[in-house]
Amino acid sequence: MAPELRHLRYLLAVAEHGSFTRAAEALRISQPTLSQQIRQLERGVGVQLLDRTGRAVRVTDAGEAYVHYARRALRELAAAERAVADVQDLSRGVLRLAVTPTFTAYLVGPLVAALHLRHPGIALDVREMAQDRIESGLLADDLDLGIAFDGAHLPGITATALFTESLGLVTGTGTGADTDTPTGTLGDGEGGGAGGGGGTGIAPVPVPVSTLAERQLALLSGDFATRGHIDAYFAREGVSPRVAVEANSIQALTEIVRRTPLATVLPDAVTHDHPGLRPVPLEPPLPQRTVTLLRRESAYRSAASRAFTRVVRGLVRARGYPPASDALQEAGAEPVDVVVGVGEDGDRAAGAPVQADEGA
Repeated sequence: MAPELRHLRYLLAVAEHGSFTRAAEALRISQPTLSQQIRQLERGVGVQLLDRTGRAVRVTDAGEAYVHYARRALRELAAAERAVADVQDLSRGVLRLAVTPTFTAYLVGPLVAALHLRHPGIALDVREMAQDRIESGLLADDLDLGIAFDGAHLPGITATALFTESLGLVTGTGTGADTDTPTGTLGDGEGGGAGGGGGTGIAPVPVPVSTLAERQLALLSGDFATRGHIDAYFAREGVSPRVAVEANSIQALTEIVRRTPLATVLPDAVTHDHPGLRPVPLEPPLPQRTVTLLRRESAYRSAASRAFTRVVRGLVRARGYPPASDALQEAGAEPVDVVVGVGEDGDRAAGAPVQADEGA
């Protein structure tokens, strides 16, 4: 008997759970039915795929080889189904996107708005997760695209540079902010760009990083890659910061800084989008990071994926994010021109894209 798709799915479930009982529960079928289907598969391929002699069900050597190709076959079939359903005029489509936590603070909102205004038929599934999970999800075909930082990537992952992210010292602009501190007098930054912020047009005086040893800080918690980047910078400069507050939410951190004398370190783009925050350049500046668009090397590139790539490039250009020096341009894909306006609260927000080259 030739194996059927259900046999492959059943085998993968048992291999994943290591138990017929748990696999049957996950598949929502009875255990006897599952056992019968696995025996059918083993008879069909003429070899034992599972070792049932121990307390846990284990995959045999032959089973390991079969599971590898079964997983690949189901992944390719799912990609084929998406390709068939893919509508080139973008009247509908699905895109599964994951971003590292930092980007939910300044990139996801404007990006989703720009994509929805341009292509309202595309259903977007946005998830926040660590970069290693993003790359694993791309390889497993659980995701279509990811936005994260450049660096050492898993084999099979393609990274396209989007822009350069800069970080700097940030204080509040309200009455709670302590401006008579070792950081000196803090003026508004020059307008424009991702880190400018509105204001008087007078650039703030750079602050020596050594003075931060005398000031209490509120920083992102250690589960953020950004915190590791900040800690490495302080260590290189021989500074031991006085961390008064740690937060695992950028939104919480910005509220804390707006309402207290505490300072923090955030991406310039976050500061730019919050009128209640004031950027203060550090001397020496923190090292920049390259933001990249990640995808699986062999993945089918749907119309929705290509449209998203154009929109994100247009948004990056419209918001004035510094270009990455090694940014790669996809063949035939032109950036989308995105209208950027100022909302009632003073934030810059992505508006309707006004021009695009749909060729890709």
